[in-house]
Amino acid sequence: MEPEAIEPTEARDMFLSEKKNEVAEATWEGYHYRLKHFVRWCEQNDIENLNNLTGRSIHRYRVWRREDGDLKKVSLRNQLVALRVFLKFCEKIDGVEQGLHDKVLLPKLSDGEDVNDVKIEAEKAEKIIGHLEKFEYASRRHTIFQVLWHTGMRMGALHSLDVSDYNSGEEYIEVQHRPETGTSLKNGANGERPVALSPKTCQILDDYVEHRRHEATDNHGRNPLFTSEQGRYDKSNIRQVTYQLTRPCFFGEDCPHNRDMDECEGTTNSKAYECPSSMSPHRIRRGSITHFRLKDVPEEVVSDRCNVSRDVLEKHYDARTESEKLEQRRKYLNNV
Repeated sequence: MEPEAIEPTEARDMFLSEKKNEVAEATWEGYHYRLKHFVRWCEQNDIENLNNLTGRSIHRYRVWRREDGDLKKVSLRNQLVALRVFLKFCEKIDGVEQGLHDKVLLPKLSDGEDVNDVKIEAEKAEKIIGHLEKFEYASRRHTIFQVLWHTGMRMGALHSLDVSDYNSGEEYIEVQHRPETGTSLKNGANGERPVALSPKTCQILDDYVEHRRHEATDNHGRNPLFTSEQGRYDKSNIRQVTYQLTRPCFFGEDCPHNRDMDECEGTTNSKAYECPSSMSPHRIRRGSITHFRLKDVPEEVVSDRCNVSRDVLEKHYDARTESEKLEQRRKYLNNV
């Protein structure tokens, strides 16, 4: 059967809609993040119909993505795996020629290369927080980003929080697994824990709860910490917040992608994900954990605080370079 005409953005949106309830949150986020680069490439090359894709097109995208993103081999592989899954879906809906996904060649990885270290850098996070403190103090967006960066918690944990989980006097927040009333933690009851907060974070939370939070309950009668006028602020909105705040143009930097701000769709909040520099909550978590380790917070403390095993922490979240680890060891040894 001949493919039927379909635009890249329409196919991408159909794919993400189907995968929404089929895969884990982090997997869906990965698809969302990686495919925006493919859509960007299509736009730059005037590809308005996926029917026109060929094996040669895929090769050109592979070369472009590696050079455009200055990607490590593992990052390029992850980008291409997402593309392969996407193209297989497009074959199913008669959007591309059958078998096109098999023409996506994946780079082979050697031992130690299978770790993706894309994360928000501490300098960028602090610029975002500084901008929010100046222009959106104690807003919902400010408070969400402050909590994500300061605690390193998962998006699902933040989504699950109620007002009653926050203890201002003792300066901590209780993360709880409550699937029977609509909120679950990735590690179930094993993910439950109190998380210490800094005085600054508590002050922002106090002001948010007192002055900026919408008074609303969710469908189970609970009082969510983060709300919209309809109830609990959902995960897609939390994700949209981090996409919005991590765009360089949001906090006053020039566009690193040389885009015309009057024409770039990524400048609108509803399409912030179109910005190549925008980041999901998972990238905030990875950057936060790496920041903790760079500040010499002990591994066991980070492991407990962020609810991640030490093995997983070391392999997937601690994105310090070998030279950074060397310098930290040197500081200890110089005192021996």
